[in-house]
Amino acid sequence: MRTMRRTPRTGTKRRSRLLAVTLGLLTATAVAAPDATAAPAPVPAHTAHTAHTAAAEQLAAVSDAVLNAEVDGTAWYVDQDAGRVVVTADSTVSPAGLAKLMRAAGPTADTLTIHRVAGAFTPLLAAGDAIYGDKYRCSLGFNVSSGSTHYVLTAGHCGNVAGTWYTDKDHTTLIGPTVSSTFPDHDYALVRYDNNALEHPGGFTSAPNAYVGEQVTRTGSTSGTHTGTVTGLNATVRYTGGDTVRGLIQTDVCAEPGDSGGPLYEGGKALGVTSGGSGDCTVGGTTFYQPVNAALAKYRVNVY
Repeated sequence: MRTMRRTPRTGTKRRSRLLAVTLGLLTATAVAAPDATAAPAPVPAHTAHTAHTAAAEQLAAVSDAVLNAEVDGTAWYVDQDAGRVVVTADSTVSPAGLAKLMRAAGPTADTLTIHRVAGAFTPLLAAGDAIYGDKYRCSLGFNVSSGSTHYVLTAGHCGNVAGTWYTDKDHTTLIGPTVSSTFPDHDYALVRYDNNALEHPGGFTSAPNAYVGEQVTRTGSTSGTHTGTVTGLNATVRYTGGDTVRGLIQTDVCAEPGDSGGPLYEGGKALGVTSGGSGDCTVGGTTFYQPVNAALAKYRVNVY
């Protein structure tokens, strides 16, 4: 299915020293007891678990510090395997803004990895041809159902700006009303089909969690269909203007205004609904998606 966005008519040296000291101690032991066989002492399971928990808690605290810094145009997620908080900053973030993030992280600022990208992180709203509400155009994400009632799943920042949706910009062919919408914090909305003359085909068999490295496809009413890769999970983005959305899928797939609400998928797997990002489909960009399974659970509906 297609989706849309809306727009009006967005320690290495220390480790080396530690290693040298450790090797020195092992050598001294071998000289003192040449007939002994040295073997590394096992780490008790509870010790390893405690260390892992402490590291996870530290990264969570750094993530919270980035959130509390309130720097518009930033997105971030925790990479537990790498032990990093990965921050992506758009072109509106000044050096002072980056410095604010570092100060917020305090003595754990060395866990931050910061990438810069062109453009500004904004919800993807625009004028065009897909689903139309008020003066905005968005993209249809997925057709979903509950019993015999069918709905459009799209972006919450689209649902927030229009109470009724149509298939054309002149508002002559009704789709139906926005029955629920959430934005910010999350970004999903549900529009009910009230026009029995409209078809609402499916084609999706599941809505699993995405994974880093997954090859995905996105479709939108402005830019059409493009492919790319999932680069992060459970990302938080603070859009230009201050709206913050959590739990997003981060990708390197391009998108443009009007693509909001459109689907992110892999084959028959429904993965996400387009929320926002930066760049365009000429130069590329970074985009974010509301996971579909969270929306399905919220609204108690199913893809088909």
